[in-house]
Amino acid sequence: MPSYCRKIFFPLTLVLILGLLLVSVRFKALLWGQGWGLLASVIIIIVLVLLYWGFEQGRVSTREVAVIAMLGTIAAVGRVPFAAVPNVQPTTFIVIISGFVFGPRAGFIVGSTAALVSNFFLGQGPWTPWQMFAWGLAGTTAGLMKFIFPRAGVKAMTVFSFLWGYFFGWIMNLWFWTAFVHPLNWQSFTAAYAASFWFDTMHALGNAAFYLLFGPSFVKILQRYHRKLTITLLPADTQEKNI
Repeated sequence: MPSYCRKIFFPLTLVLILGLLLVSVRFKALLWGQGWGLLASVIIIIVLVLLYWGFEQGRVSTREVAVIAMLGTIAAVGRVPFAAVPNVQPTTFIVIISGFVFGPRAGFIVGSTAALVSNFFLGQGPWTPWQMFAWGLAGTTAGLMKFIFPRAGVKAMTVFSFLWGYFFGWIMNLWFWTAFVHPLNWQSFTAAYAASFWFDTMHALGNAAFYLLFGPSFVKILQRYHRKLTITLLPADTQEKNI
């Protein structure tokens, strides 16, 4: 896969999934006699498979894979001790920093891996693909944030982390609404989102607090690792002179 294709593969695929979900809502599509919730889940799973395939096809060194796996594990393990605190956990914070330093592709893999691994401890279920997608999207947008605003400071990233507390909740609310609420109309949609407001707020405040306390130091540590993993190819004439 060419380098420019690898750079836009993850953002374009995520845009595709959002478009498919909106289209499926607009036309109230049905799948195998089931409602929109099943169709949306199938779309999520298909796109997750495509994104992992894109990562596998990319040029990723073994060292980078090891770092991404380590970050995904840390994000997953960090979620377990905070399970008793409603929606306050460092997973989103770690995923955002990973995407900000290593890019959209790594951010997605760290986020989706964190959801999958942590649910081996907290419980797998139909919500797992949605959590993988939501945390993966958090990491991907953090990578895009670095691309668009390379000098984003502590204030900007704290606000970004705060907002993702709500974005993550809104994505998961969509799954809850389609899976457990009937009928699917604007009244039930509004009620479902209103009921989760305080939980989403706790998530947002937790993200902001984690970034303010640990964000700058974590970013510096990961940037140091990223520089060590970066390979710079010298022109042929320069290599001949060095020889």
